Amino acid sequence: MSRRERLTLVATILASTVVFLDSTVVNVALPAMERDLGMGLAGQQWVVEAYLLALVSLMLVGGSLGDHFGRRLIFTIGLAGFGVTSILCALAPSTGVLIGLRGLQGLAGALLVPGSLAILTATFEGEARGRAIGTWTAWSGISTIAGPAAGGFLTETLSWRFVFWINVPLIAVTLLLALRSVAESRDPDAVKGFDLPGVALSALGLGGPVFALIEQPTHGWGDPLVLIPLLVGIGCFAAFIVREATARSPMLPLALFRVRNFAVANAATLTVYGGLIGATFFLSLYLQQVGGYSPLAAGLATVPISLLLFFLSPRFGAFTAGVGPRLPMSAGPIVGGLGLLLLLRVGVHPSYPTEVLPALVVFGLGLAATVAPLTTTVLNAVDEHRAGIASGVNNAIARVAGLLAIAVLGAVISAQFASTLERSLGGERLGAQAAHVVASAKSRPLASGDEADRLSGPERSSVGTAIELASRDAFRLSVVIGALLMIAGGLTSAVGIQNPKRRPAAALAPRAATAGECARAARLRDPEPIPGELEPAAGPARAPL
Repeated sequence: MSRRERLTLVATILASTVVFLDSTVVNVALPAMERDLGMGLAGQQWVVEAYLLALVSLMLVGGSLGDHFGRRLIFTIGLAGFGVTSILCALAPSTGVLIGLRGLQGLAGALLVPGSLAILTATFEGEARGRAIGTWTAWSGISTIAGPAAGGFLTETLSWRFVFWINVPLIAVTLLLALRSVAESRDPDAVKGFDLPGVALSALGLGGPVFALIEQPTHGWGDPLVLIPLLVGIGCFAAFIVREATARSPMLPLALFRVRNFAVANAATLTVYGGLIGATFFLSLYLQQVGGYSPLAAGLATVPISLLLFFLSPRFGAFTAGVGPRLPMSAGPIVGGLGLLLLLRVGVHPSYPTEVLPALVVFGLGLAATVAPLTTTVLNAVDEHRAGIASGVNNAIARVAGLLAIAVLGAVISAQFASTLERSLGGERLGAQAAHVVASAKSRPLASGDEADRLSGPERSSVGTAIELASRDAFRLSVVIGALLMIAGGLTSAVGIQNPKRRPAAALAPRAATAGECARAARLRDPEPIPGELEPAAGPARAPL
């Protein structure tokens, strides 16, 4: 690998790392934002959801823009936009302004992720391209999990605003690398025109239901403010699928889903990442707002997951090379789901060594067994020249999973919190001030008993205890749903994933392939695959999957 290629790889990794880091780094900072700006649970959700919604709506279009106008040009525009919006987010004076700026930040990020993949595709060839994409994907996954720890450190030692300021030097370094090392490239064979209707339909199809789910606890299902966006969103999503099946240049190439392993792996991605992102989002809030953890402690709580991913993912990649992807993709999510179920032991004053850590270790072990085989399966399901779009689709689906999981679990948590709180206090007659505290708590689920500190006498104890128990029960319900999503991903893989047929022993390499080699999407000698038909592994130095 030449020096220019190495620097190009570093630039694309840094860009995608900043984008994916920002999807989780704010999680630990949300309680501090709530105290500073006065947002409730809905506001906290929107700070994350506005970013994810904008990111996934245009993620697959960003690559097309680079194909037409120049990949380095669009990449650098995305970097500059992400840097500017990060500065503005750090200076946001109110919740509404911050949410709007987070949407703009997601739009800039949508130019970086597919741009990174397109630049890698243009810079590397053959086996080197597969290794580069595999490395890019691995660091993207690690950055998503490492976000809470970074956010906790910055929030506690400086301010929640520094979760955005930290982007600025990273963007500056990446921009310098891009201008000096990344070669400009275009795709002369790209279909002219953009799927603008597809972009609009996907944004409305995702945004409508997400808006309805976040606002439902406040307004109720029968309110037109909730019902109309929900129905319009469902209709737009159905129209989006029809549009992508008939468009000349679709943003989501549905033909890829005719390949069995690609379709099944992405279905597993939807449920596994839904459980992962949803559970870790609300775990961070619970540990701080109910358990009394500091931002740094809550952020460091998830570090074992990152460590397990970093050290074990390559080993599971090599293991997958020997046994095929079906076993680890089946067992990994199930183990991860069982780890989440161990969080049911968490109480209102959670002990990290005895209640939180064992659950996260088991969860991290299952996740480490899942990520590398899943990525390998997605890349190896398609031929080499489609590896970039395959990885882009998979990353988009992972973000959609998080977008929907946070919205759905937020609605579930709000309903469960209100129900448990009313049941706990149903036999008591509350004074006006106590009733106000209870009503306020319902708009801010996952709260501690400190909400009742302004009360006196028996009401202080009873209301405080009821709020804590309601928060615990609501959190536990979200854990169960997250665990079921993870387990569903494992069962989906067990039923649907097919291991490629083994070559005769004489054709196999004398050594096991490394994790990087497992990520190759190259097909060095086989003809174009028939959609739905699996190919054997290619190349004498590659063990079968």
